[in-house]
Amino acid sequence: MYQLYIANKNYSSWSLRPWVLMSQLGIPFEETLIPFSSAPGENWEHYREFSPNGKVPCLVDNKIAVWDSLAIVEYLAESHPEVWPQERQPRAWARSACAEMHSGFTSLRSTCPMNVGVRLRLHQLPDALVKDLDRLCELWESGLEQFGGPFLAGHAFTAVDAFFVPVAFRIQSYGLQLTPEAKEYAQRLLNLQSVMMWEEEALKETWRDKSHDEETLAVGVLLQDLRSA
Repeated sequence: MYQLYIANKNYSSWSLRPWVLMSQLGIPFEETLIPFSSAPGENWEHYREFSPNGKVPCLVDNKIAVWDSLAIVEYLAESHPEVWPQERQPRAWARSACAEMHSGFTSLRSTCPMNVGVRLRLHQLPDALVKDLDRLCELWESGLEQFGGPFLAGHAFTAVDAFFVPVAFRIQSYGLQLTPEAKEYAQRLLNLQSVMMWEEEALKETWRDKSHDEETLAVGVLLQDLRSA
């Protein structure tokens, strides 16, 4: 069985992507969660025991280690074709959108780090973030229109939807404004059984990572903290 190594569910957007993909598609795996450590170099030391780059997520299949969320998706697709859309055009679009999310939307990532259990009001809306949100709406609406929904590349949940689940959590945490169609799609992701399970487990975590929380609180006013004490 696959072994998936991840970090805190409250913070780790990269861990969320393969976890929700495998959970939603019913691909069996065992989860090993190793929380982030604030001690200098400790994350590297712990994660290097199973991950060549000292980061999560990392998928281990027997003696094969696959690190980086996009590489994990492609590895899984070799044995599980449902990871990508079956038809060529939506599959090409889905791969492109995944790659854009993987390497782009830098202002959205930096201004709104994933912190599942909090609700904030941003101090300001930087121009670069507005640009990212405009592009996000354009991208989502393009996929939904071309392939008929309810998911980005058609009727089935695939890797491209998994890659945007962390964005849906960011929209919820920071109250980000989207077009009605994009907002509806984000809520559709949040209503998925696997996503609700991740959120429930994230809220139960009692670990706190100081650097992640400080990064979050620096950008806005805390309205609510739903995490377990």
